[in-house]
Amino acid sequence: MEQWLALELASTIRHDGDGGVADDLATVRGTTDWIRKQGPLLAGHVPAEGLTADEDLRLGIIDLRQAVRALFARLVSPAPPSPADAHRLMPADRAMDRLNTAAAREPVAPQLCWPEGRAPAARLLTGEEDPYVRLVAALARAAIDFLSGPQSTRLRSCTAPRCVRYFVKSHGRQEWCKPSCGNRARAARHYRRRRTAADDGPAPS
Repeated sequence: MEQWLALELASTIRHDGDGGVADDLATVRGTTDWIRKQGPLLAGHVPAEGLTADEDLRLGIIDLRQAVRALFARLVSPAPPSPADAHRLMPADRAMDRLNTAAAREPVAPQLCWPEGRAPAARLLTGEEDPYVRLVAALARAAIDFLSGPQSTRLRSCTAPRCVRYFVKSHGRQEWCKPSCGNRARAARHYRRRRTAADDGPAPS
């Protein structure tokens, strides 16, 4: 299953399973755990497996997440955005400036890599030594790549009750981010239909 670093960042705000919203970046330890889990997606950019966050890095990533989620909300419009932050979205122009500024903090140059017997590939060579700067810049570039790539046209906000996730639609009839959300949405629709029928009362004889 294809993964996108920008979507993983946006998904650090999620349904907690008890009717509320959880934030994977709420603490420095949680932020460190999340960064290390992104190791495969950050390969070639920063050694995430050995990186330990501090409070400044945590706040920097949260700042970037706000920008990404604001631009995700713009992307899915006129459909409603995620209810987790629909009431406090950053203006789109400020979100774009925040992404572009973060991406520009790391000076990188493309380098051609062509091992014997394999296809040529490009990699980015960095001139930045600070792993925190490299991490935030990599997250910003991943968001820019996502928002400007073909998958952006398939981004959706899950409309299941209590869900706050964005997802990339993988087939034509997909309405929710995962099957459990679909089950919850269908159950809610069934309940509403029964409630409406009960409120209307029996038809007059």
